Amino acid sequence: PGQQRCPRRDGSEFDARALARLIEFRGRPAVLVSLSDTTELNDALRQAQWNAGMLARTEALCRSGSFEVSLPGGAVALSVGMRALIGLAEDAPVDGQIDNLAWVPADEQLFVAGIWRNAEPGEPFEFQHRVQGLDGRRLIVLHRGQVSDDAAGGGRRGVALLQDITAQREAELRAQELATHDEVTGLPNRAAFLDLVDAAIHSARWSEGAITVFAIDVPRIADVKAKMGFGAGDTLAMALAARLQQAAGPGESIAQLSDTEFALLLDSADAASAESTLQRAHALVATLQAPVRLGPTDIHPRCVIGVASFPGDGDQPAALLECAQKARLSATEAVSVVLFEPDSNVRALREMAVESALRQALENNELCLHYQPQVDLSNGAVIGAEALLRWTSPTLGVVSPSEFIPLAERSGLIATVGDWVMHRVCEQTAAWRRAGVPATRIGINLSASQLQRPDLAQQLQAILVATGADPASVGVELTESTAMADVAMAASVLRQIKAIGVEISLDDFGTGHSSLSCLRSLPIDVVKVDRSFVHDVTAAPEDVSVTRAIITLAHGLKMQVLAEGVETEGQLSLLAANRCDRIQGYLFSPALPADAFAEMLREGRRLPERFVTRVSRTRTLLLVDDEENILSSLKRLLRRDGYHIITACGAAEGLQRMAETEVDVIISDQRMPGMTGVELLHRAKELYPNSVRMVLSGYTELQSIIDAVNEGAIYKFLTKPWDDQRLREHVAEAFRQKEMGDENRRLARQVESANADFAAVNDRLERLVAQQREQADLLSSSAGSMRDLLDSLPAPVLCVDEDGTVAFVNQQAQALLASCGSILGRRAADVLPAAALASMARSDGGAEIASFGGDDHLVLSRPLGGTDADNGQLLLFIRQPVLEGV
Repeated sequence: PGQQRCPRRDGSEFDARALARLIEFRGRPAVLVSLSDTTELNDALRQAQWNAGMLARTEALCRSGSFEVSLPGGAVALSVGMRALIGLAEDAPVDGQIDNLAWVPADEQLFVAGIWRNAEPGEPFEFQHRVQGLDGRRLIVLHRGQVSDDAAGGGRRGVALLQDITAQREAELRAQELATHDEVTGLPNRAAFLDLVDAAIHSARWSEGAITVFAIDVPRIADVKAKMGFGAGDTLAMALAARLQQAAGPGESIAQLSDTEFALLLDSADAASAESTLQRAHALVATLQAPVRLGPTDIHPRCVIGVASFPGDGDQPAALLECAQKARLSATEAVSVVLFEPDSNVRALREMAVESALRQALENNELCLHYQPQVDLSNGAVIGAEALLRWTSPTLGVVSPSEFIPLAERSGLIATVGDWVMHRVCEQTAAWRRAGVPATRIGINLSASQLQRPDLAQQLQAILVATGADPASVGVELTESTAMADVAMAASVLRQIKAIGVEISLDDFGTGHSSLSCLRSLPIDVVKVDRSFVHDVTAAPEDVSVTRAIITLAHGLKMQVLAEGVETEGQLSLLAANRCDRIQGYLFSPALPADAFAEMLREGRRLPERFVTRVSRTRTLLLVDDEENILSSLKRLLRRDGYHIITACGAAEGLQRMAETEVDVIISDQRMPGMTGVELLHRAKELYPNSVRMVLSGYTELQSIIDAVNEGAIYKFLTKPWDDQRLREHVAEAFRQKEMGDENRRLARQVESANADFAAVNDRLERLVAQQREQADLLSSSAGSMRDLLDSLPAPVLCVDEDGTVAFVNQQAQALLASCGSILGRRAADVLPAAALASMARSDGGAEIASFGGDDHLVLSRPLGGTDADNGQLLLFIRQPVLEGV
């Protein structure tokens, strides 16, 4: 038997399998040859080999692997990429089951098996877990899978795709660390410290205790940086940070607020009285002002401390810290610790006047609402606004919300004010609807006291009914700290509000201390990112990474993202590039009175087109066929699957539809006038390479179709007439292929971005190390020059270290003490004359006389490093006749 190509009479060729045997024909030996056409079999084998190779290359490029599992048995079959991912040789046997995969850590095997065992057929799922490679590597993978019924075997079969996301996770963790800690000292930064203070204030409120904040300034750090270099300044900062960590007690927190400023949060025990606080502050001053050795130099870092306490000086983290910083500014040379002492009488009188006027304002209708527009980045249009309270008092003038709203919370008026705002917003939206103003959603800020009312949803619903407002035109906003005060209560109330049809937004996200589990338990629709996380395109890479991580986190929880405080085009460009959904800020518009906001809606004001991102789409399917009845049949068949279907009656019209709409899957007929289906899909591949393309034709022009498949222009070839169910399955599989490709591209972009951020961080670290190396070389050079200078002096000089050992001897001293032999490294008491030892013992700076070889020498001793003799001493020998001659 053998394989060969054979010609046909029409000139075409086919693959043939030849069999020959000797026979006897009419009494003579002969050969009987039979030929079998194996063209179709060989084509199928080549296609299978190509598919297997393509899968292996794709898995290698994506750092991923796949496997197939048979259920309920649990047998697992691994792809080549999966074997490479877990470090298993290609020819090694696989004897694992889904219940005890050897490359999954033991504590996660039940977790992985449980997800597969309980998966619903046809429902895709994904999760993350660790992988312990058989070659010793430890990975974190994104595990996607889907189970389907096996019609042939009666069981179920599942397919899984695992992608290595270890580098991405490490980069995210590194970015998070850099966002909350100082990169030099490793201490928490200002934002992280304010979170700690916020938590301590909440705890103190519950326990009716007190907390104290120290603001510690060490201006010497800046001086050292200016005179000795940034490396020396960073070294000093790290030394002081280490002292602070040693001085901090259990439960106390320290932070670095700036290059020269630190902070300490005391526990309630040390914050109990002013006397104990002052004692602690002075002890800390003494600890920090001890000399710090930088090379051969002792640095004496003077520090000042400002002290502020809760609840007396401030009831918010930023305000409390600001009080401590203000106190620090009052420090003098003689007074290094200052307590914050506000003018309590003036402040109390002001608060009383504001509270009284606020009560009258509610009765006299002095309050009003302004509306700050919120813009959808998918189309640039105004989709909502935040209602902001404004107050102009006849006696006090314009009163800032930052002044009267906290006062309303403390005085118990906030509930009444909140009810007024809800009524006014509902009345205004109903009036706008009657006046023909384009519909939009207005956000109402909820206070902590309102959220604690179990009947809040019923009250809001009653107001909606009474005013005739549409629930779709109203939203509620609550801060992260308000929601976290009582998560269970907040979740219950918010679910009732959402059931009415009211949108729920989480305000000031990133400034509180919410956990991911708490965030998932709340029915949040929109996450409003705090303005402190809204960075410009020129911001540091780690800051941009934090912004991107917040947006990705919210999208992963199926929430929209709104960025607050957008004031520059750079900020807007960055948010648009990172797929933020909405923005709010002065760049588009400040808060406007009701009439001005309504006029803006009538005008249809929008963002410039360059800032608009693409809106999310439904699955889009393009059908191309020159026969109307075929298009109608296909559209009726596939409409039930929820696709957005567009049609074209020819190739040219199909290209036009692709230019107008982003298409996911294309199904084209082969024989069409002007351009064949294969030619159309070739063109589509060039223009829209991410689309999935299929041919549906009754003509089997195999060669052109095979070439198109091999070139990647066609995903599948389907024949007419079609089986309805199989065609639907093929189309569904094509959409899954498209979505998988989109997800891989998205992850690849995220990994590239994370790698770029990581590279920038590495560059900064390398520059810092280079600066420190240069500083060390400079100090070493200075030390060598000093040694050369002492060695060249025309007088004997030697140094004794703090342990009493001779650490340096110049040439003159070695010659003078030659009778003692080599004295370097020996005990001074063993080699020096009594007069020299007596000079070292003197504290008045006086001299002693010692005799060497018949000459008297004056012996002078001075402490090294200033006035502290514990650091060692320098001895100078001056011959007496020389002294007398002078």
